[in-house]
Amino acid sequence: MQRQEQIDKIGNAIIYLTKKMGPSSKTKILKLLYKLDEISIKDSGIPFFNLDYKAWRFGPVEPNIYIDLSDGPNILSNYIKIEDKDCMKLISPIKDFDDFEFSDYNIDLMDKFIRRYKDKRAEDLVNLTHEKGSPWWKTAKENNVLAQLLNGEINSTDFKIDLSRLVNKDARKKSIYENYTELF
Repeated sequence: MQRQEQIDKIGNAIIYLTKKMGPSSKTKILKLLYKLDEISIKDSGIPFFNLDYKAWRFGPVEPNIYIDLSDGPNILSNYIKIEDKDCMKLISPIKDFDDFEFSDYNIDLMDKFIRRYKDKRAEDLVNLTHEKGSPWWKTAKENNVLAQLLNGEINSTDFKIDLSRLVNKDARKKSIYENYTELF
């Protein structure tokens, strides 16, 4: 389960993203959260949210957030609403963005991120997370579930995605990542 600070940051990040990108599907939001963590780790060594992602059929997923977006929202109910529209659940904000949890760097990173991913569909983001050599792909391959995930034989696993792989070739960023994740 996430700490309240994480929930606040996730909720406000979703508010920021959906205000700038428009209401989004559950799958797109899940992929955007993951990609923000990934890009932040690659850029600085510090995770944006520091979530534990599992290797699921449609890419990396943080199970508690998935459940909340599927059955709720509950833990994110102070930030978002989910409406059924055209057989899809669309997530949109219910209040204004609060930047308390965000540094200037975080805001700049989200703005760059939005410019890069604004027009991507959920399917495009899933494909990005499935690229050969990605942390999701490596986790699935090493645990002998890649084929089953890709062909839909299984939808989820309990295999945690090791995001330190993103900075394995940069000793400074790897040290920053390891120190940060040990603290939180």
